[in-house]
Amino acid sequence: MSQKDSKVLQQSGVIPYRVREGKIEVLLITTRNRQEWVVPKGGICNGMSPPESAAKEAWEEAGVIGQVETYEIGCYKYRKQGNIYQVRMFLLPVQTILEEYPEVNQRKRQWLDISKAIRSVRSKSLKRMFKTLKNQDKNSESRTHNSE
Repeated sequence: MSQKDSKVLQQSGVIPYRVREGKIEVLLITTRNRQEWVVPKGGICNGMSPPESAAKEAWEEAGVIGQVETYEIGCYKYRKQGNIYQVRMFLLPVQTILEEYPEVNQRKRQWLDISKAIRSVRSKSLKRMFKTLKNQDKNSESRTHNSE
């Protein structure tokens, strides 16, 4: 195996989310070729931090803008076309949803509650991160009810 084959390429991505009627919803997008539901991610741009680069991917691929949280919520690896990628994931509370963005004609996007999002994605790592977000949502609900 050559050096090139064994190199792990670094990426960053986001889980775009919003709160609707007290419940967290996440935004999923389709891949360009297989039409699977995924989240925005891509190579880390030179001169950008992983969260900054992830925010750029969210705008390009999903047409959403917000301030990416700098705390890394998880990391996963996948293989594609002979390369291995490691993706560092961050949360993105969505502030603006655009109708026009670079990949608008290449992808679909859909807001789903966390339970439906867990069922819609194939990646076990994404499912795990969504479950963590769902548990945080439950914990915040119980804190709210307990303080009343």
